Amino acid sequence: MTLLLRRWLIAGLLVWLPLGVTLLVIRFVVGLLDTSLLLIPPAFRPEIPGLGVLLSIVLVLGTGAIAANYVGKRFVLWTEALFARIPLVRTVYGGMKKLAETIFSDQSVSFRQPILIEYPRKGIWSVAFLTGSPIGEVQDKTADHVLTCFVPTTPNPTSGFIVLVPEKDVIRLKMSVEEAMRLVISLGVVTPERTDPPADPPPPTP
Repeated sequence: MTLLLRRWLIAGLLVWLPLGVTLLVIRFVVGLLDTSLLLIPPAFRPEIPGLGVLLSIVLVLGTGAIAANYVGKRFVLWTEALFARIPLVRTVYGGMKKLAETIFSDQSVSFRQPILIEYPRKGIWSVAFLTGSPIGEVQDKTADHVLTCFVPTTPNPTSGFIVLVPEKDVIRLKMSVEEAMRLVISLGVVTPERTDPPADPPPPTP
């Protein structure tokens, strides 16, 4: 009877845990996007759940359409020049702009390549993501050509460590970014399928 109850408990948790976490994430994202309704005066603000999501999408697309034309580009440049004169704002805004440009660039490989590196020491392997190739002083003061790698923490991949690893020591994985993220978030329980057939076992020693 105890084994049966334990089996039912595990089966129930396997159903509700992923579902509950998914619902919480969706609720958080929808609630965050719903804050765009604050732009509408309270007297005209409709009480429709999820309307802020649609409004946020419209705002982002509209901003992109304006910023893509000549007048919009000039306004964006003027705004950036204004922000560059404010000490704290220029640091935050400049860093976030550079990060967004790097991630969303068509030529960027940031977070699009799962890799395997020996971290935190030789002989211990960690799943990481290639974020770029450093230039300037960082590269000039290293003997080898290094790559910037992000090692996410488990089970929260939004935090982690930045390490500079020689390119010759980086193993590029064939798994997708989504598969690598599932591996990290699940504490290694959810592993992707093999992309290559397993190697033949070594012959027995006589």
